[in-house]
Amino acid sequence: MSLRQLRRPLMVALPLAVLATAVVLGQTTAQAGPASAVVTGSAQLPAVPLGEFSNALLPGSVGNDRGVKLGGIGSDIFPAGRAGEFWTVTDRGPNGQIKVDGSKRRTFPVPGFDPALVKIKVRGDRVSVLEAHPVTTRSGKAVTGLPNQRGRDEAPYTYDAGKPLRYDPNGLDTEGVVRAADGSFWLADEYGPSLVHVSASGRVLARHVPKGLHLTGTDYPVVESLPKLLQKRATNRGFEGLALLPDGDLVAAVQSPLSNPDTAAGEASRTARLLRFSPGKGAVTAEYAYRFDPVGEVDPGEDDTSELKISSVVAVGRDQLLVEERTDKAARLQRVELNRRWDILGSRWDDPATDPSLEQSGGRAPVLPKQLVVDLRKVKGVPQKTEGIAISGRRTLTLVNDNDFGMTDGPDAFDDQGRLVDSGVPTKVVTVRLRTAAW
Repeated sequence: MSLRQLRRPLMVALPLAVLATAVVLGQTTAQAGPASAVVTGSAQLPAVPLGEFSNALLPGSVGNDRGVKLGGIGSDIFPAGRAGEFWTVTDRGPNGQIKVDGSKRRTFPVPGFDPALVKIKVRGDRVSVLEAHPVTTRSGKAVTGLPNQRGRDEAPYTYDAGKPLRYDPNGLDTEGVVRAADGSFWLADEYGPSLVHVSASGRVLARHVPKGLHLTGTDYPVVESLPKLLQKRATNRGFEGLALLPDGDLVAAVQSPLSNPDTAAGEASRTARLLRFSPGKGAVTAEYAYRFDPVGEVDPGEDDTSELKISSVVAVGRDQLLVEERTDKAARLQRVELNRRWDILGSRWDDPATDPSLEQSGGRAPVLPKQLVVDLRKVKGVPQKTEGIAISGRRTLTLVNDNDFGMTDGPDAFDDQGRLVDSGVPTKVVTVRLRTAAW
């Protein structure tokens, strides 16, 4: 069955490719350091027209894909229950930046694109798409990937930055995905930032946002259940990673330090936040401070602290996580334990009046102890901008990169016919094999 023949969320046996990689690590104990690793195989996602993919899910949603291919499914990855099967999620779709009169404008060359849940199967050096579901509103319409609020989010523009696009309060920039025991999904969104509960078919059931956000005009329920301080998330740096703990709780990672009390403080800070959320209570139950290593240690040669990000968190035990801290060129996996002694929820570090703020406190605030598991920059063959991590066994990880739909920034991203000049960066999936169990 071809994509053109599909008119429902189910997509069967679309042949793709996969990068199969084995990585051998040393034992990770409290005393041990990161060990060596080796890549043993490589493959990649083939070209699938984005319009063909999107219109198979929501007919007529994309009129002109401008030559963009399916990509961006590397925002996150989560085991689907059977060996070699995973759920992935796209982000908000192809987007870039073009400078006009000295100011950068955020472009959306395919504004009709709708974020999607994509189930894949890995077999040898190939991947098949088993299912794909568009993320939709209560009435079944596309949520889109467009920004929500004028004056708070970046203004959206056409592919050439020439014309403004409308804001969409329903829009989501989905960056994290987990599947609950009942078959529903939870997504992490950068705009709110928010935690989005969606049905098994992708329909939004509820969107949990910071208190006082006053997001109106949505075609789904909005719940102000998250701490108000999260409104200070840096632009484009909301929730990025999302983990599902064995007890059903979620852990959401703010990608970068909050702009608390201001942008300068956030950009200079190395302290980000992890929040534990109970779906049953519909509330945050714990909060932890996570401190990045110096940017020059993560990415030698880089001196801009604001390039540090958390892109993925994944549970490796009842209260243990792997945290991926990275720049666009380098990444390291750290292990942390969510011990109650480090919980800062409701403390002075959540008070906007605290001076200095958590983000300004340096080493004075309580931060989670961490242990380096592996430096992915040193592993030849692991792609840059790895954003998703899944646990596939006590010795196996699966990594996926975000290729940004082949987009680059600047006026040369499209040719004079308005067609994408593809970056040539493919989507890759990497299987990581540990020498001994690390958790």
